Amino acid sequence: MLKLRLSMGGTKKRPVYKIVVADSRFARDGRFIEKLGFFNPLLPKEKEERIGLQLERIKYWLGQGAQPTTRVARILGEKKIIEMPKSGNNPIKAVPKKDRKKEEDEGEKKAEAPKAEEKKAEAPKAEEKKAEAPKAEEKKAEAPKAEEKK
Repeated sequence: MLKLRLSMGGTKKRPVYKIVVADSRFARDGRFIEKLGFFNPLLPKEKEERIGLQLERIKYWLGQGAQPTTRVARILGEKKIIEMPKSGNNPIKAVPKKDRKKEEDEGEKKAEAPKAEEKKAEAPKAEEKKAEAPKAEEKKAEAPKAEEKK
């Protein structure tokens, strides 16, 4: 299967990516069929030099059935070549880890509170059963008295 994907280049801590067409079985930075552009994530988003694309060749490969990866699809969506893919739903990722732990602890406390309320609700039921038990014993006690009268 053909993929439009990023192939990494550059030096340590200074990534630069080539946008290439490659078979999905090839290594990320390995063999590719054609280079279609570049992506420099270090530049600000406003600069036009951040992304360079060969629009005609990209449209050709999309017509041939090449599937863009998630990141390439977002890049192409920003340039209005294809429609923008739906964003993923991971609301926890935006929260710093230390705050995530606090939220989890609060969530556990909130989960424990309804359980405690349920236990309290169960306790009166148990008391009612205890109250019913003596009444049943009284009825049993009354039954022998009735037999004695006969």
